Amino acid sequence: MKKLLAFSIFIFVFTTYAQRPQGRGGQRPNPIVISGTVLDQETNEPLEYATLVLQSLRDTTKITGGITNAEGKFSVETMPGRYNVRVEYISFTSYKLKAQIFRTSTDLGIIKLAPDVAQLEGVEVIAEKTTVEIRLDKKIYNVGKDLTVSGGTVSDVLDNVPSVSVDVEGNVQLRGNDDVRILIDGKPSAITGLNSTEALQQLPAESIEKVEVITSPSARYDAEGSGGIINIILRRSKLSGINGALTANLGNPTRYGLNGNLNYRTGDVNIFTNTGYNYRLGPGNRFNNTNFFDQNGDFTNSITEVGESERLRKGINANFGIEWYVNETSSITQSIFIRSSDNSSETTNDFSQQDIDLNRTSGFRFDAETEDDNTFQYSFNYDKKFNDSGHKLTYAFQYETSEEVEASLIQQNGFDSETVRTAEDQRRVFMQTDYVLPIGENHQFEMGYRGDFNRLETDYDVAFIQPTIDELGITNPSNVLDFKETINAVYAQFGSKIKKFNYLAGLRYEATRLIINQIESNDFARNNFDGFFPTLNLNYEFTEKQSISFGYNRRLRRPRSFFLNPFPSRSSPTNLFQGNPKLTPSFSNQVDFGYLNRFEKVTLNTSIYFQRATDVITFITEDTGEDTFFDGQQVSILRRTPVNLSKNDRYGFEFTTSYRPNKNWNVNANFNMFNLITRGDFNGQNFDAENVSWFIRLNNKITLFNSIDWQTRFFYRGPRETAQSRSKGIASVSLAFSKDLLKEKASIALNVSDLFNSRKFISETFTPFFQNESESQRRVRSVNLSFTYRFNQKKKRGGDRRGGGDEGEFEEQG
Repeated sequence: MKKLLAFSIFIFVFTTYAQRPQGRGGQRPNPIVISGTVLDQETNEPLEYATLVLQSLRDTTKITGGITNAEGKFSVETMPGRYNVRVEYISFTSYKLKAQIFRTSTDLGIIKLAPDVAQLEGVEVIAEKTTVEIRLDKKIYNVGKDLTVSGGTVSDVLDNVPSVSVDVEGNVQLRGNDDVRILIDGKPSAITGLNSTEALQQLPAESIEKVEVITSPSARYDAEGSGGIINIILRRSKLSGINGALTANLGNPTRYGLNGNLNYRTGDVNIFTNTGYNYRLGPGNRFNNTNFFDQNGDFTNSITEVGESERLRKGINANFGIEWYVNETSSITQSIFIRSSDNSSETTNDFSQQDIDLNRTSGFRFDAETEDDNTFQYSFNYDKKFNDSGHKLTYAFQYETSEEVEASLIQQNGFDSETVRTAEDQRRVFMQTDYVLPIGENHQFEMGYRGDFNRLETDYDVAFIQPTIDELGITNPSNVLDFKETINAVYAQFGSKIKKFNYLAGLRYEATRLIINQIESNDFARNNFDGFFPTLNLNYEFTEKQSISFGYNRRLRRPRSFFLNPFPSRSSPTNLFQGNPKLTPSFSNQVDFGYLNRFEKVTLNTSIYFQRATDVITFITEDTGEDTFFDGQQVSILRRTPVNLSKNDRYGFEFTTSYRPNKNWNVNANFNMFNLITRGDFNGQNFDAENVSWFIRLNNKITLFNSIDWQTRFFYRGPRETAQSRSKGIASVSLAFSKDLLKEKASIALNVSDLFNSRKFISETFTPFFQNESESQRRVRSVNLSFTYRFNQKKKRGGDRRGGGDEGEFEEQG
C-alpha cells in the first residue's frame, strides 16, 4: 500500500509538471496580470467581493476571473489573448468591455458601478435559495443556503433533495425505490466506500457543490440502478488567487468537526482541496419480539429483546487535486482522495424467553465492535475541446483501494460467547471515454466506452467460545469469498432540437462477467449476462414557462457480492443471512411523463411514471428447519436470503412546487405517491403483495428581524408493505436559524434535527412459522451549532446568477 501510494503521488506530480507546453520559438508565453479598482458610483466606497470575469474569445467556454478585496481592488493572472471583460456585483449594473486584446499586464483603472434597483429583489432571492436546472435527461439541484443541513453530512443533504428520501438506517431511496446508483462527479467512486450508507453519513455537507437527480438516465450513464441515479458533484472553486471557507460545528449528542475547502489558482494551474475531520457519537435503541409456531400453527415459544446502542464515528476525509490548463482547449485534472476512519459501537440486548408452558428465562447480550476503514483513490481526467461549439473528447481513469475490518467480542450473561471478524479488501480500476460531435447548430452525436474492473475479498471468521459450535449444533460459519466483477459497456446517442421540440435517443450495451469463489468450501461459480439498454428523452416547450417531457429507459439491478455469497453469516445464534449464488439480474422498463409550468409566484413541476421489473431481487425470511440451543432452550434458526421473484409493477405520481408571497418568505413542497404490486411464488409460498405508499416534504423559510433566517422542514413517509412485512409511517420536524456576520464573511447557524424525536422505524414480519414485531431508532434528536468563515470568497449564492431563486426557479436547457 505504501509503495502504491508513493508511486501514485510521483505520477500525480510528474504528469502535472513534467511537460509544459511551449510557445513560439520554444518559449512559453508569460502570464500577465489584469488589475483595477471597483467603487460604488454614488458613494465612492469600495465594493468588496465584486467579481471580474474574463471570457476567452478563442474558447468562449473558458472563463477565469477573481474578486475584489476590502479596498475594492482586484488582480487576476491570465495568459495573453483576446477577452470579453465583465465586472459584476450583487444589485449593481454590470460593467462590460468586449473583445479586449491583452498582450501585457493591464490596469483597468477605477470602475464605478451604479445600483440597479430593479435587480435587487431578484438578487436577494438568489442569496436565499437552492436553484434547480431542468435538462433533457436530469434535474440539477445546486446546494444553496440550506440551514437544516449546516454542519451535517451528505446523507442530511440528500434527505432534503426533492424525490430523494433517506430512511432511519441511512439507506437512500429515489421515489421510494432503494435500488439507486450513487455516483461522485459522474463516476462510481471509493468516496462512497464499501458501505455507501456509512460513507455518506461521514462525508461533510460542505464538500458538496450540487446534486444531480437522474430519474430517466440517457445512454451515457451505466444501466445499474432501477430507481435511477444520484450524482454528487464535489465543490471546487476556479477563482484566481487563494480562496476558501472553514466550517466548525459542535452538537449534542456529542459531535464536533472542522471542515475546509481551499483553492489556489495561478496562471494555468488550479490547486484545490476539501478536507475535514468529524467526530460523532450517536445513541440508538431497539425492541424486538418473535413468536414461533409449529407445523399446525400452534405457539411453541417466544423471544423478546430490548436493546440500546452507542455508535462512535470519527475520521478524516481529504481530497487533494491539481487542474492544469495545458492550453486554451485542453486540461488535465489529477486528484487523490484519502479516508481514514476509526469507528466503534457498543450494543446491549436484554432478552427473555417464554416456552409453551409459560416458563420464562432471561439474560443479556453485549456486543462491543470496532471498525477500521481506509480508502485511497487516484483519479486522472483529460478534457479536450476541439472548438467552442461543443466538439470535445474526455477521458477518465481511477484506481482505488478500500479496506474495512470489523471485529467484535460478544458476551452473553457476562461470559465471552463468540468473536466475529469481517475483513474486506477491494481493488477497483475504472476507465471511461466520451466523444461529443455537434452536427450543425441543433444536432449532436455522442459515443463512449466504460470499463469497470472490481475484485473484492471477504474474510468472515466466527469463533464460538461458550457454548461451543457442537453444543449449539451448528456448522462452522467462517468462510472466505473471492469475488470478481468485470463490466464493459459501449453506447451511442443522438440528440436534436427542432424549434420547440428536443429529443435524445440512445442505445447502450453492457457485458457483465462475475466469478464467485468460495475458498473454504472450494465452491466456484460463474455468472455472466449481457444486455441492450435503449433510452429516449423528449421535451416540448409550449412557451418559455411551460413545457412537457417524456422519458423511457431500460435498466437493471445486479446482485452484489454479499447477495451471492452462499456461506451464512450470523447476527446471532438464531438468525443468519445467506446469499444466493443462483441470483440473476433484475431488468426493468420505465416511462416517465413530466409537466413544468412557472406562474408569477408559483412554480409547478409534476410527473407520472410507470416501471415494470422482472426477476425482482427480494429478501425473504424463512425457517431453516434446524434448531439451536439458546440460553438453554431449543430455538429454530431463521434465515434471511435474497431470491428472484417473478415481477413487480410500480406506478406513481410526483410534484414539486414552490410559492413565494414576498422576498422574505418562501414555501416549497415535494410529494410522491406510488403503488407497488408484487407477484411471485417461492418454495410453495405465495409472496403476492400490493402497497400504496407516499412521502411529503415541506420547507418553510422566513427572514426575520435583523436579517435572521428561520427555516422549518416537515417530512412524512407513509406506511409500507411487502410480501412478508409491514412498516408504519414516519414523521419528523427539523428547524434552523442562521445569521450572517462580519459583512457576510461569516455565518452562524443553529439547527435541530428531528425536533420531536419521532424518527422511529416500527414494523412487523409474518410467515406461517413465526411472527416478529420490532421498533428501532438509529438516530435520535440532535442539536448542532456551526460557524463558517469565508476568505477571498463570496458568500454562496446558490449557483448561477442568471437563474434566480429556489426549487421552483428553473433554468431549462436542452
